[in-house]
Amino acid sequence: MSDNIKKIVLAYSGGLDTSVIIHWLKDNYPGCEIIAVSGNVGQGDELDGLEERALQTGASKLYVEDLKEEFVTGYIYPTLKAGAKYENEYLLGTSFARPVIAKRLAEIAIREGADAICHGCTGKGNDQVRFELSIKAFAPDIKIIAPWRVWDIKSREDAIDYADAHNIPLKINRETNYSKDKNLWHLSHEGMDLEDPANEPTYNKAGFLEMCVSPEQAPDQPTYFTLSFEEGVPVAIDGQKLNPVELIEKLNHLGGQNGIGLLDLVENRLVGMKSRGVYETPGGTILYKAHEILESITLDRETQHYKQLVAQRYAQLVYFGQWFTPLREALDAFVDQTQKTVTGEVKLKLYKGNIISAGVSSPYSQYNPELATFNEDDIYDQNDSKGFINLFGLPIEVHARMLANSRAQEA
Repeated sequence: MSDNIKKIVLAYSGGLDTSVIIHWLKDNYPGCEIIAVSGNVGQGDELDGLEERALQTGASKLYVEDLKEEFVTGYIYPTLKAGAKYENEYLLGTSFARPVIAKRLAEIAIREGADAICHGCTGKGNDQVRFELSIKAFAPDIKIIAPWRVWDIKSREDAIDYADAHNIPLKINRETNYSKDKNLWHLSHEGMDLEDPANEPTYNKAGFLEMCVSPEQAPDQPTYFTLSFEEGVPVAIDGQKLNPVELIEKLNHLGGQNGIGLLDLVENRLVGMKSRGVYETPGGTILYKAHEILESITLDRETQHYKQLVAQRYAQLVYFGQWFTPLREALDAFVDQTQKTVTGEVKLKLYKGNIISAGVSSPYSQYNPELATFNEDDIYDQNDSKGFINLFGLPIEVHARMLANSRAQEA
C-alpha cells in the first residue's frame, strides 16, 4: 500500500466491517494513525462501549459526533416535505443518513490533516456511492480507501473468520448475522434467509424486529392522536410542542407498538442489481401519511400533481447519493414554496399495522364543502359543465370523426 498515507479517518460503527478494517489498515499501512469517527444519528445502544472497542482494535482516538438534530432538520424534513419515496415505497432511511455522516467525516479529516478517509461499504452496495460523492463535495482531493474493493475478504463469514483469527471482539455471532443499519428514522435488515424473496420475513421471531411489533402482536384497541404541522414540518403531537428528535422518537413509540411501518421490499440498487430488504420505519411512515393527508386539502391540483413528479426525482437523488448537488438544492426551493400553506392538524388512527385518517383541518384548506356537496348549492352552476366537456373533449371528437371519415373512404 502507499507509504504516503500517514493518517486515516475511518467511518466507524463498531460493527463487523469497521472492527475488522482497523486491524486490516494497521497491517497494510504500517505506522499509520487511524482516527475513528462515529456519527450518532440515533443508533441508540449500538454506540455503547464504542470507544473501548475502537481503541482496543487499534484506533488512536474516537470522535462520536451527535448529529441527530442536524439529521432530522437538514435531511429528514426536506425529504419528507418533498414526499420522496424511492420506487414509491422506500422511505430512504439509510440513504439520507449517509451524507450527514460523510460531511462530518470530511470536516474532521480536514481538521486532523488526514491523508485519506476510509469506509466499510461493500463494492456491491449503494452506500459506497453515497459516502464518496458526499466526501467529494467537501474534500475533493482527499484519498478514499474502500477495503471491500481490494482485500481478500469476500463475505461476512470471511470477515467473522478474520475477526476470530485476530482476536477482534464483535457484538454479533454467525446465527444473528443479518446486515443491519439503524438510526433514528429506521432499521434495515438484509442478508441470510432474506436473500431469497420467496422466504417470508420472520417478524415474530424473537430479536428480529427492534422498533416494531408485528401487526398480529399489536393491541386490539386503536390509538388516536393528532399531529400538527407548520409549513410542512411536524411540530407537535396532541398539542404538545416537541423538538425534532423528540417528536420522531415519540412517533416511533406510537407506531412501533401498533405494528406500523414494516416494509418488505425488493429494490433496484444504483449499482445495477436487485436487492431485498426488510425495513422498520414506524414514525417515518406516520409522518409521510399525515403529510400527504394535509397536502390533499392545502395544495391546488396542478401543484399537487407536479409535486408528485418532483418527489420521484428527489427520491432518486437521495438514493443515488446526490444530496450535495445543485439540482437537489433547486428542488428544495420548489418544495419549500409549495409548503407555505401546508399548515394544520391531522388526526390519525393506528390499528394493527394500519394508519387511518380520522380528520384533517387547515386554515389554508382549499376544500370547499359548498362546492363539493351533493345537496343544492348556490355557487356552482352545473349547466356550465356542458360547455367545459365540449371543449375539453374536442380533440377526442375531432380524432373520432377523422377515423370515421377514413373508414368511410376505404369502404
